[in-house]
Amino acid sequence: MVDLTTTYLGMTLKNPLVASASPLSEKVETVKKLEESGAAAVVMYSLFEEQIIHESLELDHFLTQGSYSSSEAVTYLPEAGRYILAPEVYVDTVKKLKQAVKIPVIGSLNGVSTGGWIKYAKKIEDAGADALELNLYYLPTDISLTSVELEKAYATLVGDVRKSIKIPIAVKLNPFFTSIPNIARQLVEAGANGLVLFNRFYQPDINIEDLVVTPNLILSTSNELRLPLRWIAILFGRIQADFALTTGIHTTEDVLKGVMAGASVTMMASELLQKGIKRVAEIQAGLENWMVAHEYKSIQQMRGSMSQKSVAEPAAFERANYMKVLGSYSDHP
Repeated sequence: MVDLTTTYLGMTLKNPLVASASPLSEKVETVKKLEESGAAAVVMYSLFEEQIIHESLELDHFLTQGSYSSSEAVTYLPEAGRYILAPEVYVDTVKKLKQAVKIPVIGSLNGVSTGGWIKYAKKIEDAGADALELNLYYLPTDISLTSVELEKAYATLVGDVRKSIKIPIAVKLNPFFTSIPNIARQLVEAGANGLVLFNRFYQPDINIEDLVVTPNLILSTSNELRLPLRWIAILFGRIQADFALTTGIHTTEDVLKGVMAGASVTMMASELLQKGIKRVAEIQAGLENWMVAHEYKSIQQMRGSMSQKSVAEPAAFERANYMKVLGSYSDHP
């Protein structure tokens, strides 16, 4: 019998399969089905900074200074409607989930400034959340804003939240940094217990008939696995934090690759939205079968076995791989 248990953010989980933030966590009944199918934990849908602003009517540094926002952005937000009550509803949902399921429930805050984050981070903790995921989703468009300023703001935010709550914190990052290892180190030093790689920026599209910019949601595929796979493999053993691999987890093979790179858990959303919650059980069964066939006794034994520090050719994760790939393509007629 193989041991699928893993540790993430100080929690012992029954396997490395975690349901990432998505609409699936909005209903208690759905989360109960995720638990029954084998999900080891669930990350709640995100509470957005804009929702908190609607509730508190307080604009913080990023949203009151022209260098961080556009006045047009406010008009692009959805109508207040559900936003007015959303923060309190979110906290209430945390309480209901904790009463309904035994698996860990991880709260999620999405934004870039301190504002109401501190207040709601504490409320989410008080509601019973086992951990908190900070989703740093910000697209810098101001040419006067330097990377140093932005990274300092991120680290300050994490530090402020860390001081306000006691539960573990994971930071969900995007891949658009000059130095991913350095920002990872800064965030861990600021108080992050884990790093989630990577957030997906949903790119807008242009409707050429109506001449408007439109939101455009495209779910992930396994092809997107390689970017987070590479960076977790590079950071594993160098940054003292747990890693969660998100974006591109759709199959048993994807999970195996993530764990081998160094991920403590792998997170799924697109696969579950497309093919249903039953996929958790199917992937778990595939994981067990593969480990038995290849004589792996535990996830712990496997974790990090293909990280940069463990493989025979560490350069495979760096520039040498880029050169080798291009060279191999040119060999074909």
